[in-house]
Amino acid sequence: MDENFLQRVHAMVRAATAEDQAFSDLMPQVMKESQGLPPVVLNTAMLKMGEGITAAPPNLGCWLAIMVGAWVENGATTFGVDEPVLNKALDVAGTAAAFAEAWRKATGGDPPSPSEGRPSQEIVDTLGPHLPDPVAAMLAWFAMERFALSAGTMLAKSADLRAGISDREGKAALTGGLAEHCEQMGWVAGLLRVLDGERLLVLDRESGHGWTVTIGGIGDNFQLHTLLAGALLGRPGGLPGTPPEAEIIACFLDAETPPGRPIITSPWNLVDAHGEWIYNEGVPADIPAVNGTRVVVLDPPPYERSFPAGRRYPLLTGSLDLNGMHLPEDLNGWWPHISPVRS
Repeated sequence: MDENFLQRVHAMVRAATAEDQAFSDLMPQVMKESQGLPPVVLNTAMLKMGEGITAAPPNLGCWLAIMVGAWVENGATTFGVDEPVLNKALDVAGTAAAFAEAWRKATGGDPPSPSEGRPSQEIVDTLGPHLPDPVAAMLAWFAMERFALSAGTMLAKSADLRAGISDREGKAALTGGLAEHCEQMGWVAGLLRVLDGERLLVLDRESGHGWTVTIGGIGDNFQLHTLLAGALLGRPGGLPGTPPEAEIIACFLDAETPPGRPIITSPWNLVDAHGEWIYNEGVPADIPAVNGTRVVVLDPPPYERSFPAGRRYPLLTGSLDLNGMHLPEDLNGWWPHISPVRS
């Protein structure tokens, strides 16, 4: 059965890259059959699927991307498909951005919904005077949601993929600029900014103590805030206080959120080295660096702040490792660079 499945995958990929009508029959067959296969079998098809995603036109390749995204969420490897999916999603995003700009220039209004609209000759005629290849732009526009869904899965599940991203902020700006039309592109933008293996210096203004931590896979500062509390409160070499319960910490790392999404009370106000608040809605990549190191200052909360437990990106595994503690005398060279908190 495994060999038959692989033969159908190869036939489906050939049909997609050749724009053969057989694709419309093969794709649902492979999708249905794959639902009953273990990840180890699906893994053997990933390289071929990656080739198809790269070579097929976006209106067909997006279905291959959706398929491998589902396989990965069910336990298959990202190897062989993570880079092809992300690269194609970014390529489609660039073309889709040109589509939106040309549409506004041609009509003065918003472009059609990429999820509810459909390709048409009318769209091609509208864009024709403004784009060198209006058909390709149209196909990219209506494929971007599916590519974004798959790219979000690959970015969440593959730390290696995230680590290899160049021009992270530029790509996040491109995909984030499409979020008004395609919510999933906004999620891709956020995942592109996730830091891995990033060392932070955490300073407690009241005691003068500090800690070096290494973070990875943290989707927002709610998560950072909670994991810092778990690492420091009531721990040897940490700070006085009661840490969040173990099940709360776990759901900010890799576990499912407890039923009802428990509410957490914030123990601190997080501030950067310039005295500006580090808002929980932001991300660690927003925290400015001093001498190459991002600095987080712990201050008393000006008011009680609470938020529900859980990760912004449920497929993304978070981590925060405590590397070491620094006594006040160890930090004499740092405090002159740290501004008082701004109201």
